[in-house]
Amino acid sequence: MTEYVRKVNYLTLVRACSSPLEALEVLRTTPVDLLFLDVQMPELTGLAFLKSLQRKPLVILTTAYSQYAIEGYELDVTDYLLKPITFERFLKAVDKVNARLAKGPESPLPEPSDDYIFVKDGTKLVKIRWADILYVEGLKDYVTIHTPQQKVVSLQRLKVLEDQLPKQKFMRVHNSFIISLGAIRTIQKDKVQIGEAWIPIGDTYRKAFKEFVEGKQLQ
Repeated sequence: MTEYVRKVNYLTLVRACSSPLEALEVLRTTPVDLLFLDVQMPELTGLAFLKSLQRKPLVILTTAYSQYAIEGYELDVTDYLLKPITFERFLKAVDKVNARLAKGPESPLPEPSDDYIFVKDGTKLVKIRWADILYVEGLKDYVTIHTPQQKVVSLQRLKVLEDQLPKQKFMRVHNSFIISLGAIRTIQKDKVQIGEAWIPIGDTYRKAFKEFVEGKQLQ
């Protein structure tokens, strides 16, 4: 990786660290735009290290194990390099970083002030936290909200609920389904796995979903 960095004229190597603790000290004292982070490290995994950072640079994960891709995606890593890493693949990843840095910092979208909603279920109102929602299924004038603990059926159209959900956390992928992006376990061609359920990706929403995934820049 050090040799690859030296071959790219717009990259400057700040430090090659042999442990997370050493890297943490560098990040505390030195401005860093990009961090190449191995998943398997002594003392602390790369993912645990990333979660511990309060101010994160752009991150490219490197590992021999593809099963970490989804968790890396949830942590908003810029790219994911599977070993053995070719220079061509390395260059593609850092080109993405360079383009992202050239755009400057993105303005975060405003989040709703509350992290829950009250949904009418029959004669009662049920409080549901955004973080608990796995996916929402619509059928004509009804929606079924799926959480790990329960299913809540409410008389309302899917579009009405879609407008209330935080756009950064949820996406409509089918005429009948809205999914929690943080609950994605697997993406496979025309469907995604949420919990134990497989949700289809409709033709109308396929391009937007693909662009969203590519925007997270995981290969």
